[in-house]
Parts: sequence; C-alpha cells; structure tokens
Amino acid sequence: NDGTLTRNGSENMEGGKQASLSANKLPPLHWAKLEFLTPVYCPMDSLVIGSRLDTEVNANACRLAFSGRLVERYDAKTDNGKIKTYTKKEKVGTVCRLGDPFRRSDDNKVVRYEVFGTDLFKKETNMSQFVGLVMETDRGEIGSIQSSFGTSGKFRVNFPAGTEAKEGDPLYLRFKRYANDPKKAIHQDQSLPRARPGYRIDPPAKKKKVRGKISNGNANVVENGVDSKTPKGDRKASANIPNGSNGVGEIVKTKGDILQNGKRTVAIVSGLFSMEDDISKHKGRKVISITTPEEEGVIDGSFGKVGKCKVLFRDGISADVGSHVKMLS
Repeated sequence: NDGTLTRNGSENMEGGKQASLSANKLPPLHWAKLEFLTPVYCPMDSLVIGSRLDTEVNANACRLAFSGRLVERYDAKTDNGKIKTYTKKEKVGTVCRLGDPFRRSDDNKVVRYEVFGTDLFKKETNMSQFVGLVMETDRGEIGSIQSSFGTSGKFRVNFPAGTEAKEGDPLYLRFKRYANDPKKAIHQDQSLPRARPGYRIDPPAKKKKVRGKISNGNANVVENGVDSKTPKGDRKASANIPNGSNGVGEIVKTKGDILQNGKRTVAIVSGLFSMEDDISKHKGRKVISITTPEEEGVIDGSFGKVGKCKVLFRDGISADVGSHVKMLS
C-alpha cells in the first residue's frame, strides 16, 4: 500500500471517534498516517514498529519510535477528505484599556470583567465573524470577544471569571484551521469558565481645587500656591507645590517593565502639575501612593503636553488606575 492508517493502544473506535476509556484508564488513542515512497506489502491488522535510525548504535537507549496495528488503507490522492488534518494558529493582540474594577467575591481579588484590545484586527475588518471567539491572557484567563470598539479595529472582550490583566498585556487568539476547508473556518476547543461574580469598586471622589475662599465678606487669595493668610513659617513648604496643584494626582495609566512581583515600574500621573509648570525642575521629587503608602517613587519627567508626568517606582506599583498619589515637598 502507498498509505495506511495505524493506531496504538487496544481500544475500539466507533464511527471514527474514540470510545470512552476503559476501567483500567488506558492512555488516549493516537492515530498516525504512514506514507511510503514505494509500495510495501502490508496486510490489514499487521503490527508496525518504527525505529529511530539516527540513534547511536552503542547508546544505552530505547530505539523504538512507535508501534501500532494497521487498520485502514489510505490513498493520499483520493482520500484527502477522509482525514481531517489541521494547523494550529495563534494571533496576538494587546490590552489597550481596562473596564471598571470589581472585587471578586470568592477570593477578594480586584479584577476586570471587561477589557478592550487592539493590534489584532485592521480597521476595515468585519468583526461580526469574530464575535464569540475565545481569547486568553498570559495568565490563562479565558474570555470571549463581544463586539468591536470604535472604528479603528479595537474590540471588547468579556471575562466571566474576571481577569487581572493590565494595560499593555498580550491577548491570545488561538484556533485550528482544517486543511482543504474551502470556508477556512476557525475552530476552537477552549470553553468559557463559570462566572465568578463580584461587586464594583467605586473610584475615590476627586477633590475640587480651591482657588480662593470668601468668609464673612473677606477674601482669602491664593497666589503661587500660597494662601495670603498662611503663616510665614508655613509658606516655604507650600511654595514647593506647583501652581494650581494641591500635591495630589491621579494615576491614569501604568506601563514599563513587569517585575517578578507582578508590578509595573512606571505610572503616568495627572493633576500634580499644570500645562504652564516646568516639570523638569521637579525631577527626582518623591511621590507616594495614597492607597499603598509603602510604595514610593520619584518624578522622572513630563508625559505629553497637558501637565501629566511620569513617575518611576523602582520596586513597582500595585495601585490601580484611578488611584491617587501624593507628591512630597
């Protein structure tokens, strides 16, 4: 025969599908397609044994590569549709935005049930054919594509059990594509996990910036961050605060390398400076996280042109986007 199908193990097959494992829990059945360059006489049910011919003759190792029984003749020219062969595919996107934070009820972890991805589809891609496909994070968390997001190829992913993914983390679309399939359909074996509910975490309320205060008809004027009625001994510390700032800012994004403790090293903060401030003059000033005060960083420079700054945390920062930080004088 110029081609045969062989199997190893002793379990029966029905309708081309593997029968259930017997009580002795034999290993799963494996099938192999053998193609010979020249015809070989192979009666059905013959035992085939393959050897590793590249193994050293004097090596103290088993040279058997496989063994099995011939079960069916196969002609590569006419029987292509008889066997379904497939290729594993993987496409990688990136988390570009996080949904609202939730505290998961069963383990008290802060997770997101919805994230937004990019770098996977082109803006002209018809997203309807990808809705419902399963995606994975590098932590093994599984979600599904719900819809497109905007018109630039971004998409929305829902995680029933939640995800701890951060902005910039990869999102994997893994699937199989069968050979000789005219539709080139996408097939996946993964399934969504059971839902693990939680309760929404409300972000801390933003403090209003007070420019001036009127009491009993008298105005308190704030100039260059210093109250006109502030005692002279306290004005020196207040003068270190940039114009229009109360020394408290908000984390709008985390980025940088991921340390072994799972934390990122850089936080982008808004609210510490105004557009007119020269942030370079404040480089090196200490900044602490209000929610996790043990995490301390330093201002590393400006970020963009709207008063945002880049804060470097050498030991990483675990505070979520929306948390507040305080700049020390």
